[in-house]
Amino acid sequence: MPSSNPENILVRGVNWLGDAVMTTPALLRLREAHPGARITLLTPGKLKDIWLGHPAVDAVKTFKLEASPFGIGRGLRRENFDLAVVLPNSPRSALEMWIAGIARRVGYAQPWRNMFLTDAIPPRPGAVVMHKRSVAEINRLNQQGAANIRPPASAHHLHHYLHLIAAVGGKAEPLSPQLVVMESAVAQFTAKFNLGASSTVPWFGLNPGAEYGPAKRWPEERFIEAAIQIQRRVKCRWLIFGLASDGELAARMAAKISQAAEGQFSSEELNNTPAVTNLAGATSLGELCAALRLCRVLLTNDSGPMHVAAALGTPVVVPFGSTSPELTGPGLPGEARHQLLRANVSCSPCFLRECPIDFRCMNGISVEQLVTAFLASIHCH
Repeated sequence: MPSSNPENILVRGVNWLGDAVMTTPALLRLREAHPGARITLLTPGKLKDIWLGHPAVDAVKTFKLEASPFGIGRGLRRENFDLAVVLPNSPRSALEMWIAGIARRVGYAQPWRNMFLTDAIPPRPGAVVMHKRSVAEINRLNQQGAANIRPPASAHHLHHYLHLIAAVGGKAEPLSPQLVVMESAVAQFTAKFNLGASSTVPWFGLNPGAEYGPAKRWPEERFIEAAIQIQRRVKCRWLIFGLASDGELAARMAAKISQAAEGQFSSEELNNTPAVTNLAGATSLGELCAALRLCRVLLTNDSGPMHVAAALGTPVVVPFGSTSPELTGPGLPGEARHQLLRANVSCSPCFLRECPIDFRCMNGISVEQLVTAFLASIHCH
């Protein structure tokens, strides 16, 4: 019988940035339950930076997404782990732990992988499946004017990971997701991008992309108009975030917002930095974390950076369309510092990558609504 007091724990982490942030409450509960154990996180290399210095883990091991599960598992054998907690639901992640020869392997029960687990945990009571709606279902809901039934706070995805940790002795009570960025990292970031050490004009953030697909993206022209209106009401500087693939979008936004800001500031007010700095495709994940920590508020689509900012203590303002804040919203469900907006449309959330009709969920969120929410978030911070 495997020990109930493990000394050397391996946690197989998830593969997406936003999901990784949502696992942090579970990892903190694991650390709380086993304070004397060594906890190692196995994570895709692209996510390594968010775990450096995190209080829940002692060590970070990385792998490439294209690596074979056999190679990953064999590479872990010499580490002598006595407990593996498998956070992803994939057969592959459980297979890796089996090949590693870890005595106790805990994960959710799923087809094609239960044979690789010693503890196949049944699905959490109250879990809500993110059902992708068909075009026929979307049209029917809109024709009927059906009212949306919102899931309870207990349906949030962070409970998915907490429930799994409860199987190895952790508390299931939720905590706010937490990431750590040292002040020295913020200083290094500001120096690298010549953003100035201090200024009376605060930094705000804009994140107009969303890797999942266009259905998550509030329209570009509304992002621009909201930023211009906010800048007119509150003297501020903007950092624009995004992937390299968002480069053209970010450049257009930077040019238009900069043009509107001309004459609003003196160079001394801005500490000799531009009113808008385009960081799309220019930062490492660690630098992104430092930049989001620098921001006083972030205007963002539902995305990985949204989760990172919230976990760093930066308030976020988010237009939600195709996805559900009850299931994957930022921070701890119900946190007052975050402003989550959505239109009252029957087909949302559909969980599709692209809208098959008229994008009413995002078009129904006005610039004025968002600006009002953003200003409220500034005053609450």
